[in-house]
Amino acid sequence: MQNVLSLSLLLLLLNVHTSWCQLNKTDELYKLLAKKDSLLFDAAFKTCNTDYLDQLFTEDFEFYHDKGGFTEGKEAFLRPMQEACNRRGSRALPPAKRHLVTDSFKVYPLYKKEVLYGAIQHGVHSFSSLDQNQTYKKGDIAKFTHIWIIENGEWKLKRELSYDHQLQQ
Repeated sequence: MQNVLSLSLLLLLLNVHTSWCQLNKTDELYKLLAKKDSLLFDAAFKTCNTDYLDQLFTEDFEFYHDKGGFTEGKEAFLRPMQEACNRRGSRALPPAKRHLVTDSFKVYPLYKKEVLYGAIQHGVHSFSSLDQNQTYKKGDIAKFTHIWIIENGEWKLKRELSYDHQLQQ
């Protein structure tokens, strides 16, 4: 009986450990969210593809920023971006660029009763912005955490945290 209990406990611990482990870079979910991360920031900073962003976020999306405050709802988050893109025009240089810090990207799957329902994505990114001479200069470096969920068979961004912003050295 003791051996059965020990084995059961060991299997339970292994299951808990594997369900909370960071995924390997070769894992399909890791690759999928890495691609979505790249497309998200490309659409937001480079191409102004707010139609793509509209499909990417849940309706009840929430954004928490340590300097910019709290934004509730997808529409409230996307409206200022769309307005800025419209003012910028299609030929202008993006006012800012986002750079993912090498090897900072991590993905942690979320399960309920052994069924994948979402993931936590975490990383560090830096930004550069255009100065008056149209030259990109170093800006902030910050941490980010995204909560992704599967909604109607699609991966959607539900929560985003952007924090620990510091000026790059």
